[in-house]
Amino acid sequence: MEVTPASGQQTGRRVALVALLALLGVAFTALSVWQLARRTEKLALIAAVEQRAHATPVDAPGPGQWPAINARHDAYRAVKVTGLFLKGGDTLVQAVSDFGPGYWVITPLRTGPGWIVLVNRGFTAADRRTNYGAAPSDAVTVTGLLRVTEPHGGFLHANDPAQDRWYSRDVATIGKARRLSQVAPYFIDAGTNPDPAQPIGGLTVIDFPNNHLNYALTWLALAILSAIGAVRALRRS
Repeated sequence: MEVTPASGQQTGRRVALVALLALLGVAFTALSVWQLARRTEKLALIAAVEQRAHATPVDAPGPGQWPAINARHDAYRAVKVTGLFLKGGDTLVQAVSDFGPGYWVITPLRTGPGWIVLVNRGFTAADRRTNYGAAPSDAVTVTGLLRVTEPHGGFLHANDPAQDRWYSRDVATIGKARRLSQVAPYFIDAGTNPDPAQPIGGLTVIDFPNNHLNYALTWLALAILSAIGAVRALRRS
């Protein structure tokens, strides 16, 4: 049977379509497998964080340990530290909690060895901006969760140290604005405080979005559709 130029062109286009669909199917399958691997990693991270957060508190890392601190291995670790709160060093960081809009009250604490760590004493409502409770003047032991710094600012607003407007708990910038030295590269979310005159502590939310299974199923569905399309194209040849 003689193959006309038109039929040859159609065959070529069909072969190209089948090849394209096959390549897409392979790519979508690879993406699905990758998302399943990401899901496994995310579940392991969630389990590790939950274990760290509910473990017996350990001493907060000192200067010798600071270079090794990172979010993956240290975020939400239960820690404790003893020292004196520094008067006049409070920083109010805008926040929204289950109690509505307000502020995190960040107060520097000087430890016995002399280095400083910023402590998030807790949440205070917006109408208590000037009456949220002074930090204790005596030595205290703070127990809470280690949190990594939040540089630059929030999603919509950058921190403005000159105007004393804060939208994230940026340890380095807060320390510089308050003229503090030897400041730990993390802050501590303090635990609950029974004193109603003090900021509300213990509000740390541990939440890691884990939508990888949905993504994996979506990519897998696209891979199956690509395979079906390739089979149909072959049958028409």
